[in-house]
Amino acid sequence: MDFSYSLQTACLRVAFSTGDKAHQGSGFGNQNSGPQGPHPGWRRSRVVFTAIEQVDSSSGAIATAVNNAIETLVPIIEKAPANDNLRDQWLERLWRAVEDDDIPYIELLPDHWGTLCVTPERASRWADDFIDLVRTAWGPNPEMRGYYKGTGACLSALLKAGRYTEILALIELGPHKFWHDRKWGMKALLAMGKKAEALRFAEASRELNEPDLFISEACEEILLTSGMAEEAYKRYALEANQKMTYLATFRSIAKKYPKKRPAEILKDLVAGTPGDEGKWFAAAKSVGLYAEAIELANRSPCDPKTLTRAARDMAETEPRFAVECGMAALRWLVEGYGYEITGLDVRATYEYTMKAAENEGCKSETFDHIRKLVAGETFGECFVTKILGPELGLK
Repeated sequence: MDFSYSLQTACLRVAFSTGDKAHQGSGFGNQNSGPQGPHPGWRRSRVVFTAIEQVDSSSGAIATAVNNAIETLVPIIEKAPANDNLRDQWLERLWRAVEDDDIPYIELLPDHWGTLCVTPERASRWADDFIDLVRTAWGPNPEMRGYYKGTGACLSALLKAGRYTEILALIELGPHKFWHDRKWGMKALLAMGKKAEALRFAEASRELNEPDLFISEACEEILLTSGMAEEAYKRYALEANQKMTYLATFRSIAKKYPKKRPAEILKDLVAGTPGDEGKWFAAAKSVGLYAEAIELANRSPCDPKTLTRAARDMAETEPRFAVECGMAALRWLVEGYGYEITGLDVRATYEYTMKAAENEGCKSETFDHIRKLVAGETFGECFVTKILGPELGLK
C-alpha cells in the first residue's frame, strides 16, 4: 500500500473538512436542528476521523492535522447558535467520539471541554459526571487506579464552572506530577488572582520527564502579564521560545520583548548555546547585524547553503558582506560541511562570491583568497578542488 499517498490524502481531507466548517461559520448548526440536524460538515468530520485510523502515520503528520483541526473547530462550535438541547446533543456526540478514539487522534479535545460547554452551568454538570471517575482513577486502590480519558475534560469543565478549589484538591490526588494535569491547577490559581502562587505551582511541576518548554512558556506568560518583562526575559526567554529554527527562536523573543535591543538578544542567545554560534548567522543577518553575522559564521560551522544565499541576495546592496559570506561558505565546504552538497552548489558559491567581489571592487584579491583556501583542502576526496580547480588554475 502506498502509505505516503494515503497519508497525504487523509491530511488533505482533515484540512478540507475543517475549512468547510470554517467557511460555513454560523451554518454549523441551527436552532431548529433536531436529533438528525447537525450540519453535514459535522458528519463528514466524524467519517474522516474514523477513516484516518486506518492510515499509517508514523511521521505524526495526521496527528498534527487533527490537532490543527481541533483548534479551528472548537471556537466555531462554541460560537455556533444553538439552543440548550442541540448543544447537549453535540457534546454527547463529541464525547462518544472521544471514547471511541483508540489511536488516539483527538486526545486533545477533552482539554477544550469547558469551552465547548459554553456556560458555567453546563460545564458544572459535565464536571459532576466526570469527577468521581477521576477520583477513582487517581485513588489509592491499585486495582481501580489507571488512565481515564475524562480527566482533562473534568479539569477543563471545573475551570469553566469556576470551581477552582476543587481543581486544586483533585490535582493533589494525582499519583504523578504530570504537567498535562497540573497546568489546570496553575490556571485555577490565575483565575483566583494568585499569580505568584501560580508561578510557584508551575515551577514545582518540573520533573525528569516533564516538558520544561511548556512549563517555561506558562511561567513566562505569568511574568509578562504581571508587567515583569525583565525578570521574564532573564528566567525564561531562551527556554520558553525554542522553535524549529534558530532564526524563528530569535524572532519569537524579539517580538515578545520589543524593548530589548536585537544585539543584546543575539548576544544572550549565543552565550546560551556554546558551540552553535554559526547557527545564529541568519538571525544576525535578519536585523542588519552584518559584522556580528560574519563573526558568528566563522566561529563554528554554519550551513554553506545559507551563506551562499546570503552572498547571492546581498551582492548588490551589501557587496562587502556578501563577499565575506561567500568566503565563509567556501571555507566550510572545503572543511567538508554541508548537507547533500553538489558540484552545482560549489560552483554557485564561487560565482556569487566573485560577483559580489566585482561589485565591491576587490575581485583580484578575492580570487587569490579563494585559490589559497581551496589549495589547502585536505578533507575526503577534495571535492571542492575537483570542481573549482580548473577555474583557479589548480591541479
